[in-house]
Amino acid sequence: MDPSKPEQGFLLNRTRRFWALHVSGWAGYGVLSYLTALAHGKPDYYYRVVIPTAIGGCVLTWGLRYILRAAWSLAPAALVMVIIWPIIGVSALIGVIYVWALSWGYCLDCRPDGFLGYLAYIGSFIWLVTAWVALYFAIKKHEESKFEAERALRAIASAHEAQLKMLRYQLNPHFLFNTLNAISTLILDSEGNTANRMVTRLSAFLRYSLDSDPMQRVTLRQELDAIALYLEIEQLRFEDRLVVSLDIAEEVEHALLPSLLLQPLIENAIKYAVAPRVEGGQIRIAARRQSSVLEITLADDGPGCHDAKGRSANGHGVGLANTRERMRVLYGERQSVQVLNPESGGCTIVLRLPFEAQKPPLRGASR
Repeated sequence: MDPSKPEQGFLLNRTRRFWALHVSGWAGYGVLSYLTALAHGKPDYYYRVVIPTAIGGCVLTWGLRYILRAAWSLAPAALVMVIIWPIIGVSALIGVIYVWALSWGYCLDCRPDGFLGYLAYIGSFIWLVTAWVALYFAIKKHEESKFEAERALRAIASAHEAQLKMLRYQLNPHFLFNTLNAISTLILDSEGNTANRMVTRLSAFLRYSLDSDPMQRVTLRQELDAIALYLEIEQLRFEDRLVVSLDIAEEVEHALLPSLLLQPLIENAIKYAVAPRVEGGQIRIAARRQSSVLEITLADDGPGCHDAKGRSANGHGVGLANTRERMRVLYGERQSVQVLNPESGGCTIVLRLPFEAQKPPLRGASR
């Protein structure tokens, strides 16, 4: 049995819990019975009666567990009809052990005179075994409900992980298409040196992109370093026509966010605010902390977002739609993506997500 697998780990933990509760429960019964006997004037050697009875009950109800497990899936009425006879049988056997221990370890004259005497002893144990069965069913039902809830959560988490990976890897073909087109244009324009430098930058950026885990978050500083690789590629294309400014508060440099969250938004800005204009354009990236929220702003001075929804009306919303979906899957209602058309012109996108800073390394950790 492999405890690392959820189902097998659940069964292993359930077995351990059963034995812990089972043994401690019967031990508690034995201690309580002995103390009660002493309180009613029984001699201290009355443990000779209590110990065999408790051990017999522990062993017999352990065997009863397998019958209960086999009948677990039955309808309630059928379940009662099936388990009532094993309960009576186990109670009878415990009663026989008790009578035997009573006559052997306490007094020979304490044995019942007839069938009704034995029946009275047996009846006194039916409530105990019935309580054991009810407790067993209650715990089993609770644990299986808890396991089903955990399995449902794992299924949702797996679906979210698959969706995030799909969204994350969607960026690479989109980015490659645009960059390879630019390299092809440079080659056709006999700008071989510039094309070569762009291929080198592209290689470095793709190495970072492919090596990073889509499920792993990075610091804002790491994200900006990756964006710098991308911008180096674009600045080889546009030279002075592309101007980028950063306004990053020092306190948010170690804030965590999904890897390459900003790249598709910057790519959109370059494509629609810089590339179509002879004079080029400017892109501004700013980041601030607002209480428990990390606020990242990307602004350009282009023609603006005509539908205020990320230019989706003109087919320009691939990058923004990707970002929206990744934010939604990761943070649910704790995030927002706002698209604005400032009066001064251009398009401004504001991302808000929970502020979570990277934990500093432990002192004395190996380097």
